[in-house]
Amino acid sequence: MAARKQTAVNPVAGLEQQLAALKTQLAKARAAHAADAQKSIAGLVKEAAKAGAALKAAQGKVAAAGKKKTPGSAKLVSSAKAEVASAKKVADAAKAAVANAKKEVAAIKSANKLAAAHDKAVAKAEGAVAKRLKAADKKTAAKNKVAAKKAAVKAKLAAKKSAAKKKAADKKQALKAKVAAKKAAAKKKVADKKASLRAKAAAKKAAVKAKSAAKRTAAAAKKAAAKPAAKKAAVKKAPAAKTAVAKKAPAAAAKKAVAKKAPAAKKAVAKKAPAAKKASPAAKRGRKPKAAAPAAPAA
Repeated sequence: MAARKQTAVNPVAGLEQQLAALKTQLAKARAAHAADAQKSIAGLVKEAAKAGAALKAAQGKVAAAGKKKTPGSAKLVSSAKAEVASAKKVADAAKAAVANAKKEVAAIKSANKLAAAHDKAVAKAEGAVAKRLKAADKKTAAKNKVAAKKAAVKAKLAAKKSAAKKKAADKKQALKAKVAAKKAAAKKKVADKKASLRAKAAAKKAAVKAKSAAKRTAAAAKKAAAKPAAKKAAVKKAPAAKTAVAKKAPAAAAKKAVAKKAPAAKKAVAKKAPAAKKASPAAKRGRKPKAAAPAAPAA
């Protein structure tokens, strides 16, 4: 668009240039017209002079013919008078032509003078208008400069306000994020504390359960130690179990496992034997002790 505006022709400027060229041509044409009219006057003056000379010559002939006293002198005089009249008419016509030409030249000069004065006045008016337009353009440029300065100040203030608002919004957002993080940390802390308490309670319950299971196991061991009959039955059944194990060759691994576990069981029974004399927790609570289950026969 910028290139198009630069290359575009301004019709007003073009017409003004054409008008200036036409004014120059008109002034030259007026001067040439006045010069031609002046030249024509010079020619008419020469013709008038010739006509005057011819009239004088004709008048001289009339005078010369009047001096002669011959029979034919009357004819000569009348002929000379006719020439004088004709010469006079030509001279009068030449004088009138010169006068008319002078009047025309005067009119042309007057018109040229008026046109020059008009052109001068127009040029002066155009100069005044151009001066006013220049002053108006200068005033407009100053106003535009002030307006642009005000717009720049407003834009700067708007940018400053926008930056301040953005800074405040960012600060508020940061505070919100900080508060949210603090709340999340507090919630996590509470959740971790609750989880720790739950784990502690679960561990405590597991420990209580393990303790009660150990107590039950100890009570069962005490009951087993307190019944020698059950022990004897188990001892009697042991050879039969050994025989069965010896017969079954694929069960050799089971036999080894039983042989390995037997000393450990004997040691446990030997350790817990002194405690068998004490009453079991069920007996203390007034409950009857459960009958010991008969030992399962070895496969």
